[in-house]
Amino acid sequence: MACTLIIRLSAMGDVAMTVPVLYSVADRYPDDKFVLLTKSNFQSLFINKPPNLEIYAVHTKGRHKGIKGMWKLLHELNEKKIDRVADLHQVLRSVEIDCYFGLKGKKIAVIDKGRADKKALTRKNNKKYSQLKSSVERYRNVFEKLGYDASLNFSSLFEDKQKHDEIRIGIAPLAKHAGKIYPAAKMNEVIRLLCEKPAIKIFLFGGADERKHLENLAENRKCVELTTGQLSFHEELLLMNSLDVMLSMDSANMHLASLVNIPVISIWGATHPYAGFYGYRQNPDNAVQADMPCRPCSVFGNKPCRYGTYACFSQIKPEMIVEKIMNVIN
Repeated sequence: MACTLIIRLSAMGDVAMTVPVLYSVADRYPDDKFVLLTKSNFQSLFINKPPNLEIYAVHTKGRHKGIKGMWKLLHELNEKKIDRVADLHQVLRSVEIDCYFGLKGKKIAVIDKGRADKKALTRKNNKKYSQLKSSVERYRNVFEKLGYDASLNFSSLFEDKQKHDEIRIGIAPLAKHAGKIYPAAKMNEVIRLLCEKPAIKIFLFGGADERKHLENLAENRKCVELTTGQLSFHEELLLMNSLDVMLSMDSANMHLASLVNIPVISIWGATHPYAGFYGYRQNPDNAVQADMPCRPCSVFGNKPCRYGTYACFSQIKPEMIVEKIMNVIN
């Protein structure tokens, strides 16, 4: 029995995209053991995981902090009797782990992030427009370097779909960076138009720090319900599993809905699906975006609009989004 260490520490969306690959490979190689090293707050994501997949938490602000913490982590991992390392992150911490096990003669495979291609896609002039490899595909390539068959057979975290009489729409209106967030006034109009439809129930998803924004969107609307602070992470995923469609930004919620096999209408501004961060097995036609020569200006949406207008969002009308949603429902 070989033991493979997999490293993907953050962020939520990127860790979520490991699931189809990890579950597929672990299922195909039941005699091998797989240990995923990731942040402790992502452990609950791995629902109904294969029995030979272990989730090992790294505490970068606790016992694994700093140089002493890294040595402690390496000692703990060494006790797992690691044979191979699949580095799906390629950051300083993961490279240090690669070097440690590499010096011990273990086989190491590291992700190719395609930085040059992403730079060509997002540069100001002479952009090179082409669909880059998805993160899921890049993860698969790492396992293939280690000799695994990493073809995908994953469909959902849950076996059964929850069904309800009303039409259930999830909306995750926020993201980490401004270049990924559809303007609040326009999102408010999207919700207003949806609430005019018969038998519609809308669930708003977001973090605790986003609650005030979500409360403003839900105010005085009987068809809208907040999930923030009401549900555990597992319960949120179960709720997503009951949806007919999810409306999301280029954010983690797009990937979480994809893991429960829910169609996602995604809104794209400064970023672009070409960069490889589209939802797992999502229909490309469900990406709502404006065709502009300045797009994409960023891989992660963390750079301010050079024109200060975010016209990439203003050109997307609420009616366009509602039409996409209703097409999926119908």
